[in-house]
Amino acid sequence: MAGERGQSFAAGEGKIGRVLIGFMAIGFLALIAAGIAAAWVTGELARHSQAVSHTYEVELAIADTRRLIEQGETTRRGFLLSPETTSFLDSYTDAANALPRFAKKLRQLTYDNPRQQSNVRKLEQQLRELVALRTRSVELIVDGRISEANELFQAELSSTRLGNIRKIFDAMAREERKLLASRDAQQERSLNLFYTVLAVAGILLVAVALASLLVVVRYTTDLAQSREQLQQLNESLEAIVVDRTADLSRANDEIQRFAYIVSHDLRSPLVNVMGFTAELEAATAALREMVQQVQQDAPDLLTEDARLAAQEDLPEAIGFIRTSTQKMDRLINAILALSRQGRRVLAPELLDLTRMVDQIRDSMAHRLDETGASIEVDGTLPRLVSDRVAIEQILSNLIENAVKYRHPDRPVEVQVSGGTAGDRVWITVSDNGRGIDPRDHERVFDLFRRSGAQDQPGEGIGLAHVRALAYRLGGTITLRSALGEGATFRLSLPPTLSLQEKS
Repeated sequence: MAGERGQSFAAGEGKIGRVLIGFMAIGFLALIAAGIAAAWVTGELARHSQAVSHTYEVELAIADTRRLIEQGETTRRGFLLSPETTSFLDSYTDAANALPRFAKKLRQLTYDNPRQQSNVRKLEQQLRELVALRTRSVELIVDGRISEANELFQAELSSTRLGNIRKIFDAMAREERKLLASRDAQQERSLNLFYTVLAVAGILLVAVALASLLVVVRYTTDLAQSREQLQQLNESLEAIVVDRTADLSRANDEIQRFAYIVSHDLRSPLVNVMGFTAELEAATAALREMVQQVQQDAPDLLTEDARLAAQEDLPEAIGFIRTSTQKMDRLINAILALSRQGRRVLAPELLDLTRMVDQIRDSMAHRLDETGASIEVDGTLPRLVSDRVAIEQILSNLIENAVKYRHPDRPVEVQVSGGTAGDRVWITVSDNGRGIDPRDHERVFDLFRRSGAQDQPGEGIGLAHVRALAYRLGGTITLRSALGEGATFRLSLPPTLSLQEKS
């Protein structure tokens, strides 16, 4: 029932989360669309403003060029009517000198408009003819040949050249006005599109906000109901957890008592076996002496089978029995030690891990000197409040294993490091030894299980003891290793051993 409620609540929460994410995605897309539209319209407005500014610049160039042509014509006529007035000649000269520059500027400003370029070419043709006639007329006036200048001026008036120039300027002005009107229309369309996108985005955002609000209100209502259900469920779960914890504690105590009783009861027959083995060994010695005496005094009475049984078979069998009983004795002692550790009350205290490693190194100094091994602390080890005996046993076991299972081709190097990760403290013991096959990474933590060549003394209890201690301290231990590449054991613990973890 509790599981179904939890799954239903989790499913509803996940569905609401997906709905809210969907609404947020829609709103985000609407904002992106509005941003893109704003950027596009801004670019269009900038381009339009540049085009409008260019149009005004072209119109100004048209007006300036036209003004210079008109100024030149007016001052030429004034100079023709009053040759003695030099101001007309000066004004005409200034206009004539400035006209080529303004005509060139007009051509450059309209290079991107084929129609205007056509008008500019016509204008330049007319200007070349007009400038040639004006120059000739002014030269005649300056030379005092006024009658010839008047005749040339009268002949020029009979043509429509100046009128054509004015028509060209009018056509160019109309073209620029038409371009300006077209660009204004484009700007208006861009603004209308921008406002449309903004309106659609605003509508979407309002709709998303309303829908999200409705979903949140509904979710809040469901959450309040679920909270009441979870409160009731938690109350029942607390009672269940208390009962289960008590059951587990009783089961753990029972297992420890069973291990102690079994180990204790096994020792009695083992002592008997060891005692009778000693008697058999003594009897075998006497029997062996008797066989030797018979072999000397009456060799015909001694058979080969009897001699082999007394001198070889019985001593070998007794040796096997003694070796097995000694191994059984070590196993029973290990089980008793594990049982006593399980019953020991943990005592948390602030630990100086660096000093602890130094003490372990000092206790192993003779062995380290013999093997050329080194033990180093890498960096600063973290602050830890835990059981001193348990941590010492874990570190001692890991460091001793690193020294014991060394690689034959290099001296042992052991590094102890540590740090914090989130709400956990980690300690690693790394070595450059023979390494452990990845297939045996879990197996080596099992009781009485070992990995690799069995060329070192031991019963396969150490790492099992280490993992049991780590579990009691509220932690875990993991292994990373490969054959020939050393091993790294990583111990993860709470920074402070709590009362609940001690029990």
